[in-house]
Amino acid sequence: MARSPFTLAAAVTAALPGADVTGARPLTADGDARFDSAVVTLADRRELAIRVADDDETARELAAEALALRALTAGARAMLPFRAPEYIGETRLGDGRALVTELLPGFQIEAPLVPAGPGAAESMGAAIAAVHGMPISVVRGAGLSTRSAQEGRDEVRRLVDTAAATGRVPARLTVRWREAVADDDLWRFEATVVLGGVQATSFLFDDDPELGPQVIGLVGWHGLSVGDPAVDLAWLSAAPDAAPDVHASYARAAGRVPDAALEVRARLLAELEFARWLVHGDSLRRTDIVDDAAALLEALAAGLRDDDRNVIAARSEGVDSALDALDRVPASAAVAVDTSMQTDAYNPDDLWHDADATGSVPSLDRASHARDDEPDASVDRRAAMTNVETEDLSGIVESGLFPLEDVEQTANASDQGVDDDRSAAAGDSDEAQRAARAALQRWKSSASE
Repeated sequence: MARSPFTLAAAVTAALPGADVTGARPLTADGDARFDSAVVTLADRRELAIRVADDDETARELAAEALALRALTAGARAMLPFRAPEYIGETRLGDGRALVTELLPGFQIEAPLVPAGPGAAESMGAAIAAVHGMPISVVRGAGLSTRSAQEGRDEVRRLVDTAAATGRVPARLTVRWREAVADDDLWRFEATVVLGGVQATSFLFDDDPELGPQVIGLVGWHGLSVGDPAVDLAWLSAAPDAAPDVHASYARAAGRVPDAALEVRARLLAELEFARWLVHGDSLRRTDIVDDAAALLEALAAGLRDDDRNVIAARSEGVDSALDALDRVPASAAVAVDTSMQTDAYNPDDLWHDADATGSVPSLDRASHARDDEPDASVDRRAAMTNVETEDLSGIVESGLFPLEDVEQTANASDQGVDDDRSAAAGDSDEAQRAARAALQRWKSSASE
């Protein structure tokens, strides 16, 4: 049974001794029901968020979140052009672990609604670049996870093999993914500090009268680690209008040698979330999840037949249906990133989630091994399926399934070309900002109820 806000408010005084609690309320935004949560108001008008986990998985996530927020020292936070929640304290509530953090203000924009042009999209790109520009010592000093480019590549290879072993991945996708893993050029990148899977709704905005919506806060830090920067850009597959401007802004703000394969790798990681969902269901022996994931993969494969040069670039009906998959995912089994308890205006509606080592999502290491209680014949079947011959689609495109030419040309575009593009988009900027401001108005209206 869900705990009442008043019960949770009482726990705040244990996490923050001496706290003078004057009020408590439930969150007005919809979460994914993975935590009991509330917003607590103190006498000094500060608002805090409390989350309580009752199972091992969510408890690990709260522990990782606490560790990450504590790793963000004053010096590290000073490097960020936005706010991150402050760690307040931890306690126990019955058998559950409770984490208390600062509640950040701001409004969110769901991925498909992020407008192109100046404003939200450009601010989001700069915000991601700021996280990736933090010193790696911030993560290593806190004992958080680190992955090299090769380790990230190996992890993707294991995921592809494990998903293929279920026999439920279309041959077209299996070949496509294995070609990508084998492409050395795709995996030459510099590992950076990452959030482990940013979502569009991880960003909190305020409306600037001149610049439009600007990122003022970022939530969802439990995946903080060192790894592939593409993991924090995979969500852009669900934001086709804003993706070019987010990528361009990110490239301008990033203080590193340009990564020509970044966009391609990000789209690959977005596709592989469907494979991860399949592996998760198979590891739990949940036929409903397996069937759902298989249907999503079929839809993805069907959509990609229209444009085999891109990953989720062809916005066909099949791919759009796959991107809306969360509506058909069993609520009891969903394991999406949850930041709904860190802001009172958060409404997650995306399938994408991170692949960090904190236990917050289905662990690839867990999924990549046969279950201890699995019959030997089943183990042999799965091992054989890993090496199953698949349809030869290597000739679909002339230069490989994940060509880098287009991305490299974009990365090396002349200043004149960029100016021309921005001039062409200038006429749409007012409309884009109005769309983003509409999200602010909706948030204000809901918050006042």
